[in-house]
Amino acid sequence: MKFTTMMLAGCAVTALSLAAPMAARAETACADLTKTSLPHATVTKAVVEAVGDKQVCKVSVTSKPTADSDIRLELWIPEGAAWNGKFVQVGNGGFAGSIPRASFNGPVKAGYAVAGTDDGHQDPVGTNASWALGHPEKVVDFGWRALKETTDASKAILAAKMGKPSKSYFYGCSDGGREALMEAQRFPTDFDGIVAGAPANYMSQLFGLSAVQQQLMTKPGGYLGAPQRELLQKTALAQCGGDVMIRDPMSCHFDPGKLACKAGQTPNSDGGGCLTAPQVATAKAMYEGHKDAKGKLIFPGYSPGAEALRGSWDAWITGPTPETNQRAAGPSFSSNAFKYFGFDDANFDYLKMDMGSPYENARKKMAAVLDSPDPNLAAFKAHGGKLIQFHGWNDSAIPPRSSVLYYEDVRKTMGDVDGFYKLYLIPGMLHCGGGVGPSNVDWVAELDGWVTAKKAPGELVAKGGPGQAPGGPASQVLCPFPGVAQKTGDSYACAVPKKKG
Repeated sequence: MKFTTMMLAGCAVTALSLAAPMAARAETACADLTKTSLPHATVTKAVVEAVGDKQVCKVSVTSKPTADSDIRLELWIPEGAAWNGKFVQVGNGGFAGSIPRASFNGPVKAGYAVAGTDDGHQDPVGTNASWALGHPEKVVDFGWRALKETTDASKAILAAKMGKPSKSYFYGCSDGGREALMEAQRFPTDFDGIVAGAPANYMSQLFGLSAVQQQLMTKPGGYLGAPQRELLQKTALAQCGGDVMIRDPMSCHFDPGKLACKAGQTPNSDGGGCLTAPQVATAKAMYEGHKDAKGKLIFPGYSPGAEALRGSWDAWITGPTPETNQRAAGPSFSSNAFKYFGFDDANFDYLKMDMGSPYENARKKMAAVLDSPDPNLAAFKAHGGKLIQFHGWNDSAIPPRSSVLYYEDVRKTMGDVDGFYKLYLIPGMLHCGGGVGPSNVDWVAELDGWVTAKKAPGELVAKGGPGQAPGGPASQVLCPFPGVAQKTGDSYACAVPKKKG
């Protein structure tokens, strides 16, 4: 049995498979879990409720590892033989602020015990970080400590009720992907397998990339409206051999400068086939990324091919209109990050920020707590851990090349990583799901098979489903990086691109 569920704003389309339940053993009654003794944490509630056709013990915990901490977490445990003996911890999204309960239902229905946390603060707006002002311990809780508190408390409660889980997994996308890599780096023996989707593991760099792009976009004439986004997408698809999506963006070298208006040419209401000089500057920053004063790349930009797609640039970068630009998700995250993480100033304007030393000092301050870029996964590998990372090529929230950057950094540090680490880049997929490219993969089932049956994932078939934009294929073949899906007749097969030169 397996299921598929869409986890939005930091979680993605995934599925889990039901494994055989553990041998029966005496259980502790759910209500009695309120008596469980935990370090600096309290079980505040433990009740049995129905989830689908299963009875589930829902346990609420508040953890206070510091005087300023208020970490809320929940653990859901299928009652009796409905538990498959395994544990899944799910990541959060954005700046968190609430327990991701919507991500619990699927795993529980498949038999897993599942846990998640609000990352140490309570806020219904996932782009807001004002809770961090004057609360450095809450920033640490968000960065990594709430994850560890959730793991330790959940495993202790699960052991008290049912027994020690046979396997433990972590799944997250976006900020949850950052958290997933944080687990592998900081707590390498906590999980047997980890799925990291579209990880924001270079979180401080993401804020810097957004600052560069938004500073250009808010200059006179720099905004990229719907006609300009349509022009960019149409041209990129035509140049890089895409029909509705570009299947090998690594070989696509799209230059928006070629769309610059010539002397005497002005864009008309439908885009006019050209971009003004300020628009070219903005578009170049979108694709080329953040560069230093000497032109050296600091952090990669976005891949072409979905600029005008609904839920892409309009949702994350540009907003639908100039008036709504700063309410788009990317600008909202970056503005809040520099105000409350970087400069401790609620009135700070990141659109006027000096991108030299002032920016770099703020970035380093954030990176020490929020980023998870460490390429040395030797301890995780020695533990027997398996890591699957995936990223949509048309992600407009987190550049997909940042996943390539991390993968290559790990490979440079550790050599051959194929035995424990696989990266999949998904053509046509937006942020954690959606887009024209089919992206439904049973990621945790693949992980479980790798961990328990030693069956390493290879070529996978991603299926379409709810959330997929019209016009895309019903399925597509995915290949572990650096493979790409290449057309062979009426289907796609995996191939490794030949090196040029």
